[in-house]
Amino acid sequence: MPIEVRLAVRYLRARTGNGFLSFGTLVGALGIAVGVMVLIVVLAVVNGFDVELRQRILGITPHATLSGVDGPLLDWRAVRGQTLKVQRVLGAAPYIEERVLLAHGEHVSGVLLDGILPDLEPTVSRIGEHVRAGYLQTLQSGRYGVILGVGLAKDMGVVVGDTVVLAAPKGNSTPAGMMPRVKRLIVVGLVQSGLYEYDHNVALIHLDDAGRIFRLHDGVTGLRLRVDNPFQAGTIVREVAVALGGGYYISDWSRKHSNFFRSIATTKSIMFILLLLVIAVAAFNIVASLVMLVREKRGDIAILRTLGLTPASLVGVFVLQGALIGLLGTALGVMGGVALAAHVTELVHLLEALLGTALFDARVYYIDELPSVVNRGDVVMIASVGCFLGVLSTLYPAWRAARTQPAEALRHE
Repeated sequence: MPIEVRLAVRYLRARTGNGFLSFGTLVGALGIAVGVMVLIVVLAVVNGFDVELRQRILGITPHATLSGVDGPLLDWRAVRGQTLKVQRVLGAAPYIEERVLLAHGEHVSGVLLDGILPDLEPTVSRIGEHVRAGYLQTLQSGRYGVILGVGLAKDMGVVVGDTVVLAAPKGNSTPAGMMPRVKRLIVVGLVQSGLYEYDHNVALIHLDDAGRIFRLHDGVTGLRLRVDNPFQAGTIVREVAVALGGGYYISDWSRKHSNFFRSIATTKSIMFILLLLVIAVAAFNIVASLVMLVREKRGDIAILRTLGLTPASLVGVFVLQGALIGLLGTALGVMGGVALAAHVTELVHLLEALLGTALFDARVYYIDELPSVVNRGDVVMIASVGCFLGVLSTLYPAWRAARTQPAEALRHE
Protein backbone atom coordinates (compact mmCIF):
# COMPACT_ATOMS: atom_id res chain seq x y z
CA MET A 1 0.00 0.00 0.00
CA PRO A 2 1.47 3.43 -0.90
CA ILE A 3 2.68 5.45 2.06
CA GLU A 4 0.20 8.26 1.23
CA VAL A 5 -2.73 5.87 1.52
CA ARG A 6 -1.46 4.35 4.76
CA LEU A 7 -1.01 7.75 6.35
CA ALA A 8 -4.39 9.03 5.14
CA VAL A 9 -6.18 6.01 6.57
CA ARG A 10 -4.24 6.24 9.83
CA TYR A 11 -4.98 9.95 10.27
CA LEU A 12 -8.61 9.28 9.41
CA ARG A 13 -8.80 6.86 12.32
CA ALA A 14 -6.65 9.01 14.59
CA ARG A 15 -7.54 9.18 18.24
CA THR A 16 -6.49 11.92 20.64
CA GLY A 17 -7.02 12.35 24.31
CA ASN A 18 -10.26 14.31 23.94
CA GLY A 19 -11.31 12.65 20.67
CA PHE A 20 -11.86 16.04 18.98
CA LEU A 21 -10.37 15.16 15.63
CA SER A 22 -12.35 11.97 15.19
CA PHE A 23 -15.49 13.84 16.19
CA GLY A 24 -14.73 16.59 13.65
CA THR A 25 -14.19 13.99 10.95
CA LEU A 26 -17.50 12.34 11.84
CA VAL A 27 -19.31 15.68 11.75
CA GLY A 28 -17.88 16.41 8.30
CA ALA A 29 -18.98 13.05 6.93
CA LEU A 30 -22.44 13.24 8.49
CA GLY A 31 -22.86 16.81 7.25
CA ILE A 32 -22.22 15.76 3.69
CA ALA A 33 -24.48 12.72 4.17
CA VAL A 34 -27.36 14.90 5.38
CA GLY A 35 -26.91 17.38 2.53
CA VAL A 36 -26.78 14.64 -0.11
CA MET A 37 -29.77 12.83 1.40
CA VAL A 38 -31.95 15.95 1.56
CA LEU A 39 -30.99 16.96 -1.98
CA ILE A 40 -31.86 13.52 -3.38
CA VAL A 41 -35.23 13.46 -1.60
CA VAL A 42 -36.20 16.99 -2.65
CA LEU A 43 -35.28 16.45 -6.31
CA ALA A 44 -37.09 13.09 -6.28
CA VAL A 45 -40.25 14.80 -5.02
CA VAL A 46 -39.98 17.53 -7.67
CA ASN A 47 -39.47 14.87 -10.35
CA GLY A 48 -42.46 13.00 -8.96
CA PHE A 49 -44.66 16.06 -9.26
CA ASP A 50 -43.55 16.58 -12.85
CA VAL A 51 -44.10 12.94 -13.91
CA GLU A 52 -47.37 12.53 -12.04
CA LEU A 53 -48.89 15.71 -13.42
CA ARG A 54 -47.82 14.90 -16.95
CA GLN A 55 -49.42 11.46 -16.70
CA ARG A 56 -52.64 12.78 -15.22
CA ILE A 57 -52.89 15.67 -17.65
CA LEU A 58 -52.23 13.44 -20.65
CA GLY A 59 -54.77 10.98 -19.28
CA ILE A 60 -57.68 13.43 -19.37
CA THR A 61 -56.75 16.02 -21.98
CA PRO A 62 -56.08 15.62 -25.71
CA HIS A 63 -52.58 16.01 -27.08
CA ALA A 64 -53.53 18.92 -29.37
CA THR A 65 -56.47 20.99 -30.56
CA LEU A 66 -57.42 22.46 -33.92
CA SER A 67 -60.05 25.20 -33.92
CA GLY A 68 -61.46 27.92 -36.15
CA VAL A 69 -59.87 31.35 -36.10
CA ASP A 70 -62.94 33.49 -36.78
CA GLY A 71 -65.61 31.40 -35.08
CA PRO A 72 -67.03 27.89 -34.93
CA LEU A 73 -65.48 25.18 -37.06
CA LEU A 74 -68.05 24.31 -39.72
CA ASP A 75 -68.20 21.03 -41.64
CA TRP A 76 -66.07 19.41 -38.97
CA ARG A 77 -66.72 15.91 -40.35
CA ALA A 78 -64.85 16.67 -43.56
CA VAL A 79 -62.03 18.35 -41.60
CA ARG A 80 -61.82 15.34 -39.29
CA GLY A 81 -61.58 12.96 -42.26
CA GLN A 82 -58.69 14.94 -43.74
CA THR A 83 -56.99 15.17 -40.33
CA LEU A 84 -57.03 11.41 -39.85
CA LYS A 85 -55.16 11.02 -43.14
CA VAL A 86 -52.09 12.59 -41.54
CA GLN A 87 -49.86 9.65 -40.66
CA ARG A 88 -49.00 10.59 -37.07
CA VAL A 89 -52.57 11.42 -36.00
CA LEU A 90 -54.15 8.50 -34.13
CA GLY A 91 -57.54 10.01 -33.34
CA ALA A 92 -59.70 13.11 -33.75
CA ALA A 93 -62.95 14.12 -32.06
CA PRO A 94 -65.08 17.31 -32.14
CA TYR A 95 -65.73 19.40 -29.05
CA ILE A 96 -67.62 22.49 -27.93
CA GLU A 97 -66.13 24.47 -25.07
CA GLU A 98 -67.79 27.39 -23.28
CA ARG A 99 -67.76 29.03 -19.88
CA VAL A 100 -71.11 28.78 -18.09
CA LEU A 101 -72.71 29.04 -14.66
CA LEU A 102 -74.20 26.01 -12.93
CA ALA A 103 -76.64 26.44 -10.07
CA HIS A 104 -78.19 24.04 -7.59
CA GLY A 105 -80.18 25.54 -4.76
CA GLU A 106 -78.09 28.31 -3.27
CA HIS A 107 -74.85 27.02 -4.80
CA VAL A 108 -73.56 28.65 -7.99
CA SER A 109 -70.30 27.75 -9.72
CA GLY A 110 -68.57 28.92 -12.86
CA VAL A 111 -67.43 25.90 -14.87
CA LEU A 112 -65.96 24.98 -18.23
CA LEU A 113 -68.66 23.11 -20.15
CA ASP A 114 -67.35 20.54 -22.62
CA GLY A 115 -69.61 19.18 -25.32
CA ILE A 116 -68.30 15.81 -26.55
CA LEU A 117 -69.34 12.80 -28.59
CA PRO A 118 -69.18 9.78 -26.24
CA ASP A 119 -68.33 7.43 -29.11
CA LEU A 120 -65.40 9.49 -30.42
CA GLU A 121 -64.01 11.04 -27.22
CA PRO A 122 -62.20 7.81 -26.13
CA THR A 123 -60.09 8.07 -29.31
CA VAL A 124 -58.44 11.28 -28.05
CA SER A 125 -58.51 10.98 -24.23
CA ARG A 126 -58.99 8.47 -21.42
CA ILE A 127 -61.58 10.54 -19.59
CA GLY A 128 -64.07 7.67 -19.82
CA GLU A 129 -61.80 5.57 -17.60
CA HIS A 130 -62.16 8.15 -14.81
CA VAL A 131 -65.97 8.20 -14.69
CA ARG A 132 -66.80 6.78 -11.27
CA ALA A 133 -70.59 7.03 -11.12
CA GLY A 134 -72.25 6.16 -14.41
CA TYR A 135 -70.34 5.94 -17.68
CA LEU A 136 -69.52 8.16 -20.63
CA GLN A 137 -72.16 6.66 -22.95
CA THR A 138 -74.85 7.84 -20.52
CA LEU A 139 -74.62 11.17 -22.33
CA GLN A 140 -77.26 10.88 -25.06
CA SER A 141 -78.42 13.47 -27.55
CA GLY A 142 -81.58 15.25 -26.46
CA ARG A 143 -81.48 13.97 -22.86
CA TYR A 144 -79.48 16.97 -21.59
CA GLY A 145 -77.51 14.87 -19.17
CA VAL A 146 -74.30 16.17 -17.60
CA ILE A 147 -71.29 14.50 -15.99
CA LEU A 148 -69.70 16.61 -13.26
CA GLY A 149 -66.30 16.44 -11.61
CA VAL A 150 -66.48 14.90 -8.15
CA GLY A 151 -65.12 18.07 -6.54
CA LEU A 152 -67.63 20.25 -8.34
CA ALA A 153 -70.50 17.94 -7.39
CA LYS A 154 -69.38 17.98 -3.76
CA ASP A 155 -69.10 21.77 -3.71
CA MET A 156 -72.61 22.10 -5.15
CA GLY A 157 -74.08 19.33 -3.00
CA VAL A 158 -75.42 17.24 -5.89
CA VAL A 159 -75.44 13.51 -6.60
CA VAL A 160 -76.35 11.42 -9.63
CA GLY A 161 -80.02 12.02 -10.49
CA ASP A 162 -80.14 15.62 -9.24
CA THR A 163 -80.92 18.57 -11.51
CA VAL A 164 -78.69 21.58 -12.04
CA VAL A 165 -79.50 24.79 -13.89
CA LEU A 166 -77.17 26.00 -16.63
CA ALA A 167 -76.93 29.69 -17.49
CA ALA A 168 -75.03 30.54 -20.68
CA PRO A 169 -73.50 34.05 -20.93
CA LYS A 170 -74.45 34.39 -24.60
CA GLY A 171 -78.10 35.06 -23.98
CA ASN A 172 -81.23 36.06 -25.84
CA SER A 173 -82.16 39.62 -26.76
CA THR A 174 -85.44 40.71 -25.11
CA PRO A 175 -87.20 44.04 -24.56
CA ALA A 176 -85.79 43.95 -21.03
CA GLY A 177 -82.25 43.51 -22.36
CA MET A 178 -79.97 40.51 -22.79
CA MET A 179 -81.17 37.49 -20.85
CA PRO A 180 -78.92 34.44 -20.32
CA ARG A 181 -79.97 31.15 -21.83
CA VAL A 182 -81.14 28.82 -19.10
CA LYS A 183 -81.38 25.05 -19.33
CA ARG A 184 -82.00 22.30 -16.79
CA LEU A 185 -79.48 19.44 -16.87
CA ILE A 186 -79.71 16.07 -15.17
CA VAL A 187 -76.59 14.77 -13.44
CA VAL A 188 -75.94 11.33 -14.95
CA GLY A 189 -72.40 10.68 -13.77
CA LEU A 190 -69.33 11.86 -11.86
CA VAL A 191 -65.73 11.95 -13.06
CA GLN A 192 -62.64 11.80 -10.84
CA SER A 193 -59.33 12.45 -12.57
CA GLY A 194 -57.18 13.22 -9.53
CA LEU A 195 -56.47 16.78 -10.73
CA TYR A 196 -58.06 19.42 -8.55
CA GLU A 197 -58.40 21.95 -11.36
CA TYR A 198 -60.27 19.48 -13.57
CA ASP A 199 -62.45 17.82 -10.93
CA HIS A 200 -63.69 21.17 -9.62
CA ASN A 201 -64.17 23.09 -12.87
CA VAL A 202 -65.35 20.79 -15.68
CA ALA A 203 -68.74 19.49 -16.75
CA LEU A 204 -69.38 17.19 -19.74
CA ILE A 205 -72.50 17.07 -21.91
CA HIS A 206 -73.36 15.61 -25.29
CA LEU A 207 -72.08 17.54 -28.31
CA ASP A 208 -75.56 17.87 -29.84
CA ASP A 209 -77.01 19.28 -26.61
CA ALA A 210 -74.17 21.80 -26.37
CA GLY A 211 -74.75 22.83 -29.99
CA ARG A 212 -78.42 23.51 -29.32
CA ILE A 213 -77.73 25.42 -26.10
CA PHE A 214 -75.15 27.69 -27.74
CA ARG A 215 -76.96 27.74 -31.12
CA LEU A 216 -73.98 26.58 -33.12
CA HIS A 217 -76.15 24.47 -35.42
CA ASP A 218 -73.67 22.01 -37.00
CA GLY A 219 -70.56 23.93 -35.94
CA VAL A 220 -68.13 23.03 -33.16
CA THR A 221 -65.38 24.84 -31.32
CA GLY A 222 -62.76 22.58 -32.91
CA LEU A 223 -61.19 19.13 -33.06
CA ARG A 224 -59.20 17.40 -30.37
CA LEU A 225 -56.32 15.25 -31.60
CA ARG A 226 -54.37 12.31 -30.29
CA VAL A 227 -50.91 11.78 -31.82
CA ASP A 228 -48.29 9.05 -31.69
CA ASN A 229 -45.83 11.13 -29.64
CA PRO A 230 -47.33 13.55 -27.10
CA PHE A 231 -44.01 15.35 -26.66
CA GLN A 232 -44.05 16.32 -30.35
CA ALA A 233 -47.72 17.30 -30.37
CA GLY A 234 -46.95 20.92 -31.23
CA THR A 235 -45.01 19.97 -34.36
CA ILE A 236 -47.59 17.40 -35.47
CA VAL A 237 -50.62 19.68 -35.08
CA ARG A 238 -48.75 22.33 -37.08
CA GLU A 239 -48.27 19.77 -39.87
CA VAL A 240 -51.99 19.00 -39.72
CA ALA A 241 -52.92 22.68 -40.09
CA VAL A 242 -50.58 23.05 -43.07
CA ALA A 243 -52.05 19.93 -44.68
CA LEU A 244 -55.53 21.43 -44.29
CA GLY A 245 -54.48 24.62 -46.05
CA GLY A 246 -54.07 26.84 -42.99
CA GLY A 247 -56.60 29.20 -41.40
CA TYR A 248 -56.79 27.34 -38.07
CA TYR A 249 -55.82 28.11 -34.51
CA ILE A 250 -53.62 25.33 -33.10
CA SER A 251 -52.56 24.48 -29.58
CA ASP A 252 -51.18 21.51 -27.66
CA TRP A 253 -51.12 20.26 -24.09
CA SER A 254 -47.59 21.51 -23.36
CA ARG A 255 -48.48 25.05 -24.47
CA LYS A 256 -51.65 25.07 -22.40
CA HIS A 257 -49.74 24.06 -19.26
CA SER A 258 -46.36 25.57 -20.19
CA ASN A 259 -46.20 28.02 -17.29
CA PHE A 260 -46.86 25.28 -14.78
CA PHE A 261 -44.17 22.92 -16.04
CA ARG A 262 -41.74 25.81 -16.44
CA SER A 263 -42.31 26.69 -12.78
CA ILE A 264 -41.54 23.10 -11.78
CA ALA A 265 -38.26 23.19 -13.72
CA THR A 266 -37.35 26.54 -12.15
CA THR A 267 -38.18 25.25 -8.67
CA LYS A 268 -35.97 22.21 -9.22
CA SER A 269 -33.01 24.37 -10.25
CA ILE A 270 -33.44 26.77 -7.32
CA MET A 271 -33.79 23.95 -4.78
CA PHE A 272 -30.67 22.26 -6.16
CA ILE A 273 -28.62 25.44 -5.76
CA LEU A 274 -29.94 26.22 -2.28
CA LEU A 275 -29.49 22.72 -0.91
CA LEU A 276 -25.93 22.61 -2.22
CA LEU A 277 -25.22 25.10 0.56
CA VAL A 278 -25.88 22.33 3.08
CA ILE A 279 -23.12 20.24 1.50
CA ALA A 280 -20.89 23.33 1.32
CA VAL A 281 -21.30 23.90 5.08
CA ALA A 282 -20.31 20.29 5.68
CA ALA A 283 -17.25 20.87 3.49
CA PHE A 284 -16.22 23.74 5.79
CA ASN A 285 -16.33 21.27 8.68
CA ILE A 286 -13.87 19.08 6.78
CA VAL A 287 -11.59 22.11 6.25
CA ALA A 288 -11.61 22.93 9.97
CA SER A 289 -10.99 19.32 10.93
CA LEU A 290 -8.03 18.94 8.57
CA VAL A 291 -6.51 22.27 9.59
CA MET A 292 -6.59 21.13 13.23
CA LEU A 293 -5.06 17.82 12.17
CA VAL A 294 -2.22 19.57 10.35
CA ARG A 295 -1.48 21.68 13.42
CA GLU A 296 -1.53 18.65 15.70
CA LYS A 297 0.64 16.54 13.40
CA ARG A 298 3.29 19.17 12.70
CA GLY A 299 5.91 17.09 14.49
CA ASP A 300 4.96 13.96 12.54
CA ILE A 301 4.99 15.91 9.29
CA ALA A 302 8.46 17.32 10.05
CA ILE A 303 9.87 13.86 10.81
CA LEU A 304 8.34 12.47 7.62
CA ARG A 305 9.92 15.31 5.65
CA THR A 306 13.35 14.58 7.13
CA LEU A 307 12.90 10.93 6.16
CA GLY A 308 12.37 11.96 2.55
CA LEU A 309 8.61 12.42 2.13
CA THR A 310 8.10 15.09 -0.54
CA PRO A 311 5.66 18.03 -0.29
CA ALA A 312 3.65 16.48 -3.14
CA SER A 313 3.23 13.30 -1.10
CA LEU A 314 2.06 15.33 1.90
CA VAL A 315 -0.51 17.04 -0.28
CA GLY A 316 -1.64 13.61 -1.45
CA VAL A 317 -2.05 12.41 2.15
CA PHE A 318 -4.46 15.16 3.15
CA VAL A 319 -6.28 15.31 -0.18
CA LEU A 320 -6.85 11.57 0.06
CA GLN A 321 -8.06 11.86 3.65
CA GLY A 322 -10.58 14.56 2.75
CA ALA A 323 -11.65 12.55 -0.29
CA LEU A 324 -12.30 9.53 1.94
CA ILE A 325 -14.41 11.66 4.28
CA GLY A 326 -16.38 13.06 1.34
CA LEU A 327 -16.80 9.61 -0.19
CA LEU A 328 -18.02 8.16 3.11
CA GLY A 329 -20.52 10.98 3.62
CA THR A 330 -21.70 10.81 0.01
CA ALA A 331 -22.21 7.05 0.16
CA LEU A 332 -24.24 7.32 3.37
CA GLY A 333 -26.25 10.19 1.91
CA VAL A 334 -27.01 8.35 -1.33
CA MET A 335 -28.16 5.21 0.49
CA GLY A 336 -30.27 7.19 2.95
CA GLY A 337 -31.67 9.52 0.28
CA VAL A 338 -32.71 6.74 -2.10
CA ALA A 339 -34.29 4.75 0.72
CA LEU A 340 -36.15 7.78 2.07
CA ALA A 341 -37.31 8.89 -1.40
CA ALA A 342 -38.71 5.42 -2.08
CA HIS A 343 -40.93 5.62 1.03
CA VAL A 344 -41.64 9.36 1.23
CA THR A 345 -45.34 8.86 0.42
CA GLU A 346 -45.78 6.44 3.32
CA LEU A 347 -43.91 8.80 5.65
CA VAL A 348 -46.15 11.70 4.66
CA HIS A 349 -49.27 9.60 5.32
CA LEU A 350 -47.85 8.65 8.71
CA LEU A 351 -47.21 12.29 9.59
CA GLU A 352 -50.72 13.25 8.46
CA ALA A 353 -52.18 10.54 10.68
CA LEU A 354 -50.09 11.65 13.66
CA LEU A 355 -50.81 15.36 13.18
CA GLY A 356 -54.43 14.89 12.14
CA THR A 357 -54.15 17.25 9.20
CA ALA A 358 -53.51 17.17 5.45
CA LEU A 359 -50.00 18.37 4.63
CA PHE A 360 -50.68 18.72 0.90
CA ASP A 361 -53.77 20.61 -0.18
CA ALA A 362 -54.90 19.64 -3.68
CA ARG A 363 -56.10 23.20 -4.26
CA VAL A 364 -52.47 24.34 -4.00
CA TYR A 365 -50.48 21.38 -5.34
CA TYR A 366 -53.07 20.10 -7.88
CA ILE A 367 -52.68 16.53 -6.55
CA ASP A 368 -53.57 15.13 -3.14
CA GLU A 369 -50.47 13.00 -2.47
CA LEU A 370 -46.69 13.36 -2.50
CA PRO A 371 -45.17 11.45 -5.45
CA SER A 372 -41.49 10.60 -5.67
CA VAL A 373 -39.39 9.56 -8.66
CA VAL A 374 -35.65 8.98 -8.19
CA ASN A 375 -33.76 10.03 -11.29
CA ARG A 376 -30.50 8.13 -11.75
CA GLY A 377 -28.89 11.11 -13.43
CA ASP A 378 -29.74 13.36 -10.47
CA VAL A 379 -28.24 10.84 -8.02
CA VAL A 380 -25.01 10.59 -10.03
CA MET A 381 -24.77 14.39 -10.28
CA ILE A 382 -25.37 14.88 -6.54
CA ALA A 383 -22.86 12.17 -5.61
CA SER A 384 -20.27 13.74 -7.91
CA VAL A 385 -20.81 17.16 -6.37
CA GLY A 386 -20.50 15.69 -2.85
CA CYS A 387 -17.20 13.99 -3.68
CA PHE A 388 -15.90 17.08 -5.48
CA LEU A 389 -16.63 19.36 -2.52
CA GLY A 390 -14.97 16.83 -0.22
CA VAL A 391 -11.79 16.97 -2.31
CA LEU A 392 -12.00 20.75 -2.74
CA SER A 393 -12.16 21.23 1.02
CA THR A 394 -8.74 19.54 1.42
CA LEU A 395 -6.72 21.88 -0.77
CA TYR A 396 -6.00 24.54 1.83
CA PRO A 397 -5.09 22.12 4.67
CA ALA A 398 -2.92 20.11 2.26
CA TRP A 399 -1.17 23.30 1.15
CA ARG A 400 -0.54 24.21 4.80
CA ALA A 401 0.95 20.76 5.44
CA ALA A 402 3.22 20.98 2.38
CA ARG A 403 4.62 24.33 3.59
CA THR A 404 5.65 22.94 6.99
CA GLN A 405 9.36 23.52 7.61
CA PRO A 406 10.92 20.54 9.44
CA ALA A 407 13.43 22.58 11.46
CA GLU A 408 10.80 25.10 12.56
CA ALA A 409 8.30 22.38 13.48
CA LEU A 410 10.85 20.35 15.49
CA ARG A 411 12.30 23.34 17.36
CA HIS A 412 9.79 23.05 20.20
CA GLU A 413 9.37 19.25 20.15
